[in-house]
Amino acid sequence: MAAVGRMIRVLIVDDDPLVRQALVLMLGGQADIEVVGEVDDGTRVTRAVQELAPTVVLMDIRMPRRTGLEATLDLRAAPAAPHVIVLTTFDADEYVVQALAAGADGFLLKDSEPAEIVSAIRKVADGETMLSPSATKTLVRRIREGAADDRTAMAEARMASLTDRERDVALEVGRGLSNAEIAGRLHLAVPTVKSYVSKLFDKLEASNRVQVAICVHDAGLLD
Repeated sequence: MAAVGRMIRVLIVDDDPLVRQALVLMLGGQADIEVVGEVDDGTRVTRAVQELAPTVVLMDIRMPRRTGLEATLDLRAAPAAPHVIVLTTFDADEYVVQALAAGADGFLLKDSEPAEIVSAIRKVADGETMLSPSATKTLVRRIREGAADDRTAMAEARMASLTDRERDVALEVGRGLSNAEIAGRLHLAVPTVKSYVSKLFDKLEASNRVQVAICVHDAGLLD
């Protein structure tokens, strides 16, 4: 969960008013989450973010005039960009890969359980990456299909630069575990895990947890 006392500000972006209403109702009962606005078109996202300063944006993919992927690219190119969770009805491989390439921090299906969506918002607000199980499988499959010898060698070299403990943490990130879950498995404090993850970003030249996971899989360290 996000730090105690911190309110997570959420902007909902979806062209379907029923979806927006459902999300507002779902999130309205959360003491640490506030829906600060709704947007029905990808062209209005950047201005809404500037005006409302959300922590997390729930972003639909298919919208009129400008897609959620295009809007995500716009946001990630700006300074102090909010976190983005792509929330869609389409569980297609290309959407998973495109969303992550655009800089999204999470990918969930709209039919995910409410508790899963709420958990994803909290995790992403804390700087973690959240993927649905099906999206994780898609990502790993794409990694395996596209892995080349030079990528494998580079990943192995980067993983070899880690200490034993950093490697342990990297493997758990590669399995998709949260900081709290990693702390429990490795008997570490959560702040210690966060510190290790930050070191992994530097040593593995990664900008987020997905890229750490890619490096782990490219190095052939996980099935």
